[in-house]
Parts: sequence; structure tokens; C-alpha cells
Amino acid sequence: MTPTVFETVTPRPSVYLDRLAASDLGRFYKGRMLDELDVRPGQTVVDLGCGPGTDLDALAEAATSTGTVIGVDHDPAAVDAARERTAGQATVAVHLGDLHGLRLADRTADRARTDRVLQHVADPALVLRETHRVLRPGGRLVMGEPDWDTLTIDHPDSDLSRSYTRYVTDEVVRNARIGRQLPRLAAEAGFQVPTVIPVTPVFRDVQAADEVLGLERTTRRAVAAGYLTDEAARRWLAHLADGPFLAAVTFYIVVADS
Repeated sequence: MTPTVFETVTPRPSVYLDRLAASDLGRFYKGRMLDELDVRPGQTVVDLGCGPGTDLDALAEAATSTGTVIGVDHDPAAVDAARERTAGQATVAVHLGDLHGLRLADRTADRARTDRVLQHVADPALVLRETHRVLRPGGRLVMGEPDWDTLTIDHPDSDLSRSYTRYVTDEVVRNARIGRQLPRLAAEAGFQVPTVIPVTPVFRDVQAADEVLGLERTTRRAVAAGYLTDEAARRWLAHLADGPFLAAVTFYIVVADS
């Protein structure tokens, strides 16, 4: 069932995040998010769901030695990795914590960001309310999230593509449609939303797409869950591996001002 073109072993979360950040797609959208965040020297910036600290250096550089960068993540291993990565930077602090109940005082941050985090949390609306609480008036939150319902993978049998996407949205990602929901949820949390930027990467290389989407691993899980038969999965993966390949998904960057 498994053509060798696909990555069959799930990479560690830190490896996956760093690999994506180093890709052309990662550099593009993260750069755009940083531009929209508009960090000024001396400001306090919070990276919500900072993971292994992939973006903390860039935030610290923008805030300069007069600013403060705070990373927050719920995963102890990620926090340890982020602390190790930023050990030489006195302006960066990394905390273990729950984004639903931030251990930060009211109106103490100037900027905040979330990057592909709200798709996984239990209550995105609560996280947004907490973020609004800790931002000063005139502060800014920049969010980047995919809308997995827009995932399109070309295949001669379009029913297989629909089944695959339906499995991703139903079973794989907790808040699969969060991208389109962000402007509404941010407004309900008290933010003004001046800017929504759609980014739609188009993958023409199956291996590049697989590094982001985990095509073979996800297909195996879809079979186990009953969304695809073994035979359908074989045909699906064989064409993705050997035929002309195209996949796309829309990612939203949303700017929210407090």
C-alpha cells in the first residue's frame, strides 16, 4: 500500500515545526505574520503556543534588547527545548502554561501571536478572551491558522479526495475550520479585526506536500477509521506518488487589535 516516496515515520513535533519554518512556505507566511505584528523596540510580546521556540529569536530581534518576549506552551518537552534554544537571551522567558488560563496580568503585553495553535486547543474562544485580557489597549494579536475544509488534492477519482479531506476535518484536527472562524471569534472576544490575509500554498511536488500533510500516514488512519477501503487507499496513494501532483489548502493570517 505504501509507495516509497512518502515519509512513513511520524517526525517528532519539534522536528516537524522547525522543518516547516525552514521551508519556503514557512519563511513566507511567518515573515508576513511578523510584518503584520509590527513589533516595536521595547515592547512585550507573547508567543502563545511557542512550541520548541522556533519563532522566539525573530520576536526578540524585533523587540530589541529593551523589550521582552514571553513564550507559553503546555508541553513540558517543548518548553525545555525552547528554554535551551533561548538560553543566551536575557530578554526571552518561556513558561509552562495553559493558554485557556494565562498566568499573565491584565494589560501587560503589547503584542501576541498564535501560529497553527488554535486549531488544536479545546476552546479557541476562551483563548482569545484571555489574550484580549492580557493585551494593553492598542495592542495587537496576529493569528495564523489553516482551514482544512479547503484542502484540495487532485485525483482522477474525486470521491477519494473528498473522503480524505472529510477524514482530516472530522477526525484529525480538532478545530479544522478555525481559519474561517477567526475573524468572528476575535470580534466576539472584543477585538477589532482590520485585516484578513488568505495564503494558499499550491504543492506541485508530492514529497514537499507530504512533509506538511503526512499523506501516507493520514491515509492509513483514514482506512482504520473507515473513510477509505484498503483498495481505495492503494489507488489513492499510487496516483499521488506517480501521477502529476497538485494539492492546496488555504491558510488565514488574521490581525486583531485590542
